[in-house]
Formats: sequence, structure tokens, C-alpha cells
Amino acid sequence: MKNANIALYRKYRPNHFDDVVGQDHIVKAISGSLESGKVAHAYLLSGPRGTGKTTVARIIAHELGTSPNDIYELDAASNRGIDDVRDIRESVATIPFDSKYKIYILDEVHMFTKDAWNALLKTIEEPPAHVIFILATTEINKVPETIISRCQSFVFKKPTDSILMQVIVRVALEEGYTLEEGGASLIALLANGAFRDALGTLQKVLSFAKGKKISLKDIEEVTGAPNSILVNDYLNALATSDIEMGYKAIRTASENNIEMDVYLKMILAKLRYALMLRYAPATIKSVESLVSDDDLSFIKNLIASKPEHISSTTLSILLDAYQSMNTSVIAELPLELSLIKILNGKKQ
Repeated sequence: MKNANIALYRKYRPNHFDDVVGQDHIVKAISGSLESGKVAHAYLLSGPRGTGKTTVARIIAHELGTSPNDIYELDAASNRGIDDVRDIRESVATIPFDSKYKIYILDEVHMFTKDAWNALLKTIEEPPAHVIFILATTEINKVPETIISRCQSFVFKKPTDSILMQVIVRVALEEGYTLEEGGASLIALLANGAFRDALGTLQKVLSFAKGKKISLKDIEEVTGAPNSILVNDYLNALATSDIEMGYKAIRTASENNIEMDVYLKMILAKLRYALMLRYAPATIKSVESLVSDDDLSFIKNLIASKPEHISSTTLSILLDAYQSMNTSVIAELPLELSLIKILNGKKQ
């Protein structure tokens, strides 16, 4: 692997707006305003982790021709106090070294203390003409309204699994590897809508690869994800109302040291695709782009007899189980209780 010591998410981080994927609404708005010379004095970028907020902040700086000497980055998670903000207030008065603007990229700003926010407010409200603030946060609800109202605000969204898969496949090829069908889909699912996590998982997979073609089984082993058979067995148990089969699938997953939240997440994903095909057959092209041929065949067979428990009610019960995973004293319990609730509900 070329430059193996460089993290993939850094190596393939977009450097221009044209390289940014999954955030078209933001790219169009910001790039258009910069091209027309309408530069805001403060931007607020919010959204889930790993979706490109800091990357876009750096691209804004690059598009404005700002040199590294005039870009200041602060992580509010570790520099959150009033003294850190006072340093910023003192430095904004000085002119840039060799650029038109001095740009302050403040990450995880929801971590600022109340005193820090109060100290920053006046500066953000009336900064010198040569200063631009770019604030980034994963928790906009913790940012004071007085700050939000003084910024141009943009909300980042999680990329779809389809977009993540495209990035995973492209980066793997750039690194000289190919993934077996279903491999990119699995990595995308595990990434939970974060580019950084997707490329981090891909890097782990490539690091343990024995050859240039990586099998789905290899990816499952490296990531600790359950194989399709265990996922299918649980869904078949629901479709055939076979509690014993369901318990056996859960027990086998546990014995194989598979994280129950990952196992349930994969069950949820496949059940969702099954419901899409059952109730909205026209979505088949979308489903085909997200699953392997084997998985598509399984899903079609699963819904062929229109089983009672492959339903939106079942999906809702399993979603509730997923939400309770983090607080369960026994990892397998939410899945087991869901199995009983779905298949034995009338006898409770």
C-alpha cells in the first residue's frame, strides 16, 4: 500500500469543493457565494461526526487563498476555557501574514464553557474585516442561539450507504485492491454514515489483506461482523415463526464473539431491504446497488410467501431493541426479548 503510514481518511481528504461527496447542498451554497465575492464573517458547520465539516472548513480557507500561516485551528474539546478565547480575541486584531484573511477554524465548539462563549460573542459579532470564523460542531443544540444567529449556518447530513460504497471502492482501487461483492456494502454499513469511519475500517481490512483481492469472509473476520448466514438465520426464524432457530442464531453469534449491536444492525439493514422490496417493488434497482447477488436472492425468497412477521411492526420492535443495546446488562437480551415479543406476542 502506498504511503501506508498515512491514514486513508487523511490521504484521500478532499482538497477542493469538486471532491466533496454527499454534501451537494452545502457545496453549492458556499462555493457559489465565494465565487460571487459574498464572504461571510462567520460560518457554523454542524452535523454528525465524520461527515466532512472540518474538511469543508479547510476548503473554504483554500478557496479564499489563505496560506497556512494565516489559518488557526482550535479543538474546543481540549481548549474550551475563557483564556483560550481571550488569546483569540487578542490575535484577531493583528493583520494576516501573507493572505487577505485570517481564518479561525474552531472545532467541537459545543464544548466551550459559558464564559468562553460570552468572551467570543462580541468578537464573532463584529470581527475585523480580515477575520473569518468557521465553527464546527456535532451538537448544535449546545451552541448558544446568540452565536447561531450571527453565523451562516449549514447542516451536514450523513452520506448514504451508496455514497460510502462508492468512496470505499474507489479508495480500495487507488490502493491497488479489489473487494469481493458485498464487501463495500458491509464496510459502509459498519461506518454508520461517517466517511472517516468507513476509510478507517477499510484501512484495517487492507492492512490484514493476504492478497490484492479481498474476500467478504476476510472482511467479516477483520471487522468482527457476523457472516450472512447468521443474519439470514435470524430473519428466517422470524419468517417461519421458529423461536428455537432464532435463539440458536443469537447464541452462535455470541459464541463467535460478535458484537450484538453490529449483529442487530445487519439484521435491521436486511429487514429494511426486504420491506422495501415487499411493499415498494419499484425500489429494486436501489436495493440491487446496495447488496450482493446472494443477499438479493435471499431477500426475494424471504418475502416470497409474504410472511406475517416480516413487517413494519417487527422492524419497529427491533429498532427499539437496538436503542436499548447500550444499557442492556446482558448483550444478547434485547435480541432474545424481541424474538419472543414478535413471535409469541399473543401468548404473553
